[in-house]
Amino acid sequence: MKTVVVGLSGGVDSSVAAYLLQREGYNVIGLFMRNWNDETVIIDDECPWIEDSNDALQVAEKLGIPFQVIDFSKEYKEKIVDYMFKEYKNGRTPNPDILCNREIKFDLFLKKALELGADYVATGHYCRKDEIQINGEKIYRLLAGVDKTKDQSYFLCQVNQYQLSKSLFPLGSLEKKEVRRIANEIGLNTATKKDSQGLCFIGKVKLPIFLQQFLKNKVGQVVEIDRNHSIFKENQQSFLPINYQKNMGTVVGEHNGAHYFTIGQRKGLNIGGKINPLFVIGTDVNENIIYVGQKEDHPGLYRKHLSVSTDNIHWIREDLKSKKSQDIEYDARIRYRQQLTKCELRFTKSELQVFFKYEQRGITSGQFLSWYKNDELIGSGIIN
Repeated sequence: MKTVVVGLSGGVDSSVAAYLLQREGYNVIGLFMRNWNDETVIIDDECPWIEDSNDALQVAEKLGIPFQVIDFSKEYKEKIVDYMFKEYKNGRTPNPDILCNREIKFDLFLKKALELGADYVATGHYCRKDEIQINGEKIYRLLAGVDKTKDQSYFLCQVNQYQLSKSLFPLGSLEKKEVRRIANEIGLNTATKKDSQGLCFIGKVKLPIFLQQFLKNKVGQVVEIDRNHSIFKENQQSFLPINYQKNMGTVVGEHNGAHYFTIGQRKGLNIGGKINPLFVIGTDVNENIIYVGQKEDHPGLYRKHLSVSTDNIHWIREDLKSKKSQDIEYDARIRYRQQLTKCELRFTKSELQVFFKYEQRGITSGQFLSWYKNDELIGSGIIN
């Protein structure tokens, strides 16, 4: 009998994952990770980790499996929160959920599970894995979940072969409605619980308040750029980021810090009197300026090209690195739930150049690009 430690989060997905593994004959242990203990930045009055921990405990009692809580809050702050602060300060937009999977769930959590004598760890992610043989070597593949509306493979784009070898994803072949049906049939308390929102393991966080724990307010100008500005005509193919400069637009308001905003953002500008909604099309944290444009089809929101530094490239399929000298066509996405889009990868000594077939909205530095072949996630990188 193989032992698997399931990361019980207090939600329906991990609850059903534990049940399915138990039904398959695994010796299942439930482990709840406490990764945050500062309630001052939570929207809800109730502390979410206590509620989630209690829900996870009730699931473990229902299934009759061992359960314990482990505190990773110190490591979470160092590896995730401090990184977030640094990235936002530099005008970049990080993805804490991807970092959480890389640094916490499939690193610290995995190590703890192995210390407990586990053969595998398991989560409630909607993705799949399988294995193939290439030249006598076992290769693990990370595949998209069957439920395309819930596919979460993107969040695991930084895992490696060893981590995949020790991981199980029981929900990968199920749709969300089927998971809730199973939870309801066996009487789990999480059957109708809403999906979690906000930062991984923290809950519904007011992001500006969260960032203000480290970043200070700094009043600056909001500058509107007309959609017919010559700078967009000069960049008709949108291959490069637009180089906005001071005094090139019209000052339409003020903000409390360029580091609080990201490209494509609409909410939080608080500027009235415009016929059409304003969107952030660029930020300059050095000059503390936000550049905005009217309407969702503003040319400043769209690009067909991005780059990733060589140091920030990660291959899940390390055996495919040897082909990187060629120009290779893949499908890619730059955010969760975005439809895969055709692109071409071109590798140089210093960076990866990505050329999309169609313009992409809201490409932002600090985000993760992931590239696929069919349903398989091949690799990923942090956008320059």
